[in-house]
Amino acid sequence: MSTPRFLTLPPGVRRVDLATARGSFAALEALPTAGHCEWMPAVLVPGLPGSKEDFIAVLQSLAQAGRRILAVDLRGQHETAGPDDPAAYTREALGADVGAVLDALDAEQVHLLGHSFGGIVTRETVLARDPDPGIASHTLMSTGPAAITGARQDSARQLLAAYPEMGLERIWNLVMEPEASAAGVPADIIAFLRKRMFSNSETALVTMAGEVLAAPDRIAELAKTAPPHLVLYGEDDDGWTPAAQAEMAERLNAAKVVIPGAVHSPAVEAPETTASALTDFWNHAETAHRR
Repeated sequence: MSTPRFLTLPPGVRRVDLATARGSFAALEALPTAGHCEWMPAVLVPGLPGSKEDFIAVLQSLAQAGRRILAVDLRGQHETAGPDDPAAYTREALGADVGAVLDALDAEQVHLLGHSFGGIVTRETVLARDPDPGIASHTLMSTGPAAITGARQDSARQLLAAYPEMGLERIWNLVMEPEASAAGVPADIIAFLRKRMFSNSETALVTMAGEVLAAPDRIAELAKTAPPHLVLYGEDDDGWTPAAQAEMAERLNAAKVVIPGAVHSPAVEAPETTASALTDFWNHAETAHRR
């Protein structure tokens, strides 16, 4: 579970509802507090069971570099409504949703980032839109080549196994909240996490958990797509292993950044280092595009 570093929106960041051809998506929009947007916009897609708030700690730094930043809730996540239909939450359907978000920005090119399960979703977006996707670059943050592994795989399997008998509320009360408390998460953040958990579509949570456990390896296909790729992960990632992500970067011929001191959520655990790495990569990709 990603834990937001803080919940107060910094200057230049606001909550918006983004209208698209596939419905409305709740987002946090960050703009430079001074000057104009000189660089291409970026869209940030959260993991499971995350939300746009997982990016709060990096939004201002990313925007101050001179670009518009949008962090979105996926369909069925937190403040974006979703139907009681598992078909709405497949990798392909969610990837199409992200594509609709990109189209709604009315920008020639957009940088796209997916965190954890969000990376499984954004690669579907890139694959579906190639060879002319309107995507300036693609960042896989704390994401692996196929189904999730390690302790987070165990957590997802336990959720799916326990859900039919226990239900989400008992799982939260007996497992998730005690784990957060034991990890020293502040009470106000725990309160937010509880509110977010019960704002999610339960159908979305269960279906997405199944999707992250069954994701196929599509890296060979992704390596043939047009945008430059970045693989960014914490040195102690407990989702997909650092070794697996390093190998994925090689297969993609991608840039690679390892964030010191970070685990599975670099935007939360090392926001300034993460924001600096993303800005450098995005600026380099744009400069190369303009040549």
